[in-house]
Amino acid sequence: MAARTSSAAVGPSRGVKEVQPVVSRRSELLEFAVLGLLHESPMHGYELRKRLNAALGAFRALSYGTLYPCLRGLLDQGLISEASGDRHTVAMAGSRRARIVYELTADGKERFQELLKEAGPTAWEDDTFDVHLAFFARTEAEVRLRILEGRRSRLEERLATIRTSSAKNRERFDTYTAALERHGLDSAEREVRWLNELITAERNIPSATPNSTTPSTTPNSTTPGNTNPNY
Repeated sequence: MAARTSSAAVGPSRGVKEVQPVVSRRSELLEFAVLGLLHESPMHGYELRKRLNAALGAFRALSYGTLYPCLRGLLDQGLISEASGDRHTVAMAGSRRARIVYELTADGKERFQELLKEAGPTAWEDDTFDVHLAFFARTEAEVRLRILEGRRSRLEERLATIRTSSAKNRERFDTYTAALERHGLDSAEREVRWLNELITAERNIPSATPNSTTPSTTPNSTTPGNTNPNY
């Protein structure tokens, strides 16, 4: 009798939505952000979480239960290490405890540079664009322009969808639904204008090192949430 072949062996069934790529993408984005921040300077977990929550929109609700497994994974891969002889002792709730300081290894710096160059369509999605924008100071000009143009194209598609929906359903919308749709349209239009300005400025930057960019796109000056006109 022929052995039965499980569906797992031949791939997922049709119509079954796989969620792993979404989870994996967020994990990879977090690793990218952590490597980028540690590229600036060594930090302990508390400081990393604070910077991720404050500066990078995709991680505003980041918990230690998410951050520390990420750090352990990066340690296991040899991309970061515990800074030797550099533990900060801090007072917490009447006790004193040491915080481990993390720093990039040579492999970690190399991996971060690889990730900067690998920017593709996922780099201009709503939940990833701000993170990539935060590290534009270390991104090559060609990649920066590709991300900005990709984000603009994505928003132009969204604008076309909103306008089509509005034309079809205008008479059926109540006042509040119409106001919400108009808000979405205005937000997308503002961001497209902002992107047009960034793209024009980017094209006028002489060819130089990846650091040839405006201060407003670096995580040390203005956060992406403050740079993007929709926040």
